[in-house]
Amino acid sequence: MDAATPGRGWLLRLVLTFTFAQAAVSMARPAVSYRALALGADERAVGVITAVYALLPLLVAVPLGRRTDHGRCAPLLVAGVALIAGGCALSGVAGSLPAMAAWSGVMGLGHLCFVIGAQSIVARRSAPDERDRSFGHFTIGASLGQLVGPAAAGLVVSEHDGAMAATSATALLAAGGLAAFSYLSLWRLEHHPATASGATRPARSRTKPAVRTPVRSALITRGRTKPVARTPVRSALNTRGRTKPAARAPVRSILATRGVAAGIFMSLAVLSATDILTAYLPVIGEDRGIAPATVGLLLSLRAAATVACRLVMTPMIRRLGRTALMAGSCALAGLLCAGLTVPTPVWALAVMLGVLGFCLGVGQPLSMTTVVQAAPAAARSTALALRLTGNRLGQVAAPATAGLLAGLAGTAAPFALLGVLLLASAAVAARPARKEPGPPRPEHADSPHPHGPPAPDPDDETRATR
Repeated sequence: MDAATPGRGWLLRLVLTFTFAQAAVSMARPAVSYRALALGADERAVGVITAVYALLPLLVAVPLGRRTDHGRCAPLLVAGVALIAGGCALSGVAGSLPAMAAWSGVMGLGHLCFVIGAQSIVARRSAPDERDRSFGHFTIGASLGQLVGPAAAGLVVSEHDGAMAATSATALLAAGGLAAFSYLSLWRLEHHPATASGATRPARSRTKPAVRTPVRSALITRGRTKPVARTPVRSALNTRGRTKPAARAPVRSILATRGVAAGIFMSLAVLSATDILTAYLPVIGEDRGIAPATVGLLLSLRAAATVACRLVMTPMIRRLGRTALMAGSCALAGLLCAGLTVPTPVWALAVMLGVLGFCLGVGQPLSMTTVVQAAPAAARSTALALRLTGNRLGQVAAPATAGLLAGLAGTAAPFALLGVLLLASAAVAARPARKEPGPPRPEHADSPHPHGPPAPDPDDETRATR
């Protein structure tokens, strides 16, 4: 199977595809805000348009995961890229705020489709002991896209001489074209089910002459033996066809599986930290007199540190273990976020953001692995969809809560909120490791008597000797 083979060309193509798709989304989202401002939107309208991007996927994440559990993943990638490209381009030509909100929702739906399909492919094609590395490399595409997209939008959008409307529309059209480049590497990413089944068809066709020759000789010598050779084959095929569909696991039972909720909460906390950091670091910089260009460099440093973390994910897991790495990275990230509330020199802020970006790079790939390994095998795509649902909830609730706190307690308050959230996720991430039961005894794993074979009955020995 592909999951056990060392060839990983499909993963490289998937990372490239994800890089283009994420760069398009990361370029389009700030451009959507600038475009909305150019159309006369106020802060509330921009917030609504931004929220639609995350709200629409909340309604369809679980159904898409259900569909992927019992079907192919690649069509979701194709549809996702098309929706991203169309949402970006149509946002660039929209002439009203409701239209901007609608196309922003389409873009968010496309991103959700792509991510569900891509994560399901990684889960299916990676062996269990390779999933940490595979998901780590996969999320490098997201980090690269987040590094390139906002910088590209900043180069295109300009507010000088009333050019914001035209330049933001140009940025959105360019983002749509950038998303279309994803199709260049969107091939042979999935192990097609027909390949596995087709591999057995030639074997059946080659064995047909060996079966028919004795049947013909038997017809000549004895007669009426023709149905005997074909009936077991048909019954076996019919039985296999009837047992193929699997029962769907309820969402509640998936969430109740140990490790799934912890992975979802950790992913929510890390993504909320990344979004709030991106949104409120410019506000911190404005209050402390840090130039916008310097703030952009600090954000790029954070993204670069995340990429570096995911490149060395496998050695860190070998040395520290998955649970210790998840809990430790979230705890250190929480302390660093709390430290951002204290005024510091720019060089100290750069050091803190570099370490913070490195710590935040751990959460997303390891939360994917945690959810995939904890969920039932027939419901892994649904579990990943639930994880993405938690991410979207965080993208809606965390900025709203951060904005409320910033209005009440100042611009540094959102970072204190992030510190509490990340420390809570560290505690949740460490909890399943302490409650895991011991491994079963292999010598009696398949025995109906889990504690060993029963003692012999003395009456049986008496009857045996008689």
